[in-house]
Amino acid sequence: MTGPGGLAWVPALTRTDLLAPPVAAALEAWGGAAQQVLVAEIDPDLADTAALVEATGAPASIMANCVVVAGRRGETERIAACVVLATTRADVNGLVRKRLDARKASFLDHDRAVAGSGMEFGGITPVGLPSEWQVLVDAGVLEVDVAVIGSGVRRSKIALPGALLAQLPGVEVVEGLGVTLPS
Repeated sequence: MTGPGGLAWVPALTRTDLLAPPVAAALEAWGGAAQQVLVAEIDPDLADTAALVEATGAPASIMANCVVVAGRRGETERIAACVVLATTRADVNGLVRKRLDARKASFLDHDRAVAGSGMEFGGITPVGLPSEWQVLVDAGVLEVDVAVIGSGVRRSKIALPGALLAQLPGVEVVEGLGVTLPS
């Protein structure tokens, strides 16, 4: 079926080869909700949201980004995956830092994000993340009929109702997590 961006979307569980192993395992364990998740193969060079929007014409307003942030207070480090619409940016040094109860928050090192998630950099998604990571989803993402986000690998994207993200295990919906980008 053709969907957002003119991509060929199919039920994600029929093409687990297009999903990172932790994503496929999470979808298989998710039950009926997983039936609403679609996957589409893309050129890995289009994994970056801006590149995908430019190449396909898909609206940026349905694209969601997942960024991984680490915060530290003393010897304790906390990690959170933050999901925001592509038309916003995660409020890392404000809201995220406070949610992590940290003095400072910053993007998790590339190698640690990949190793910890079991996913490819540029494809990290909230589906299938380690249970010890917090997953913060901006409330605005839930309002999108279809949200397009990483699949755990750079060669595909998944699409699902935005509200479905709130049903992922351990998700905390946060109002104001995504800060609107200047025009």
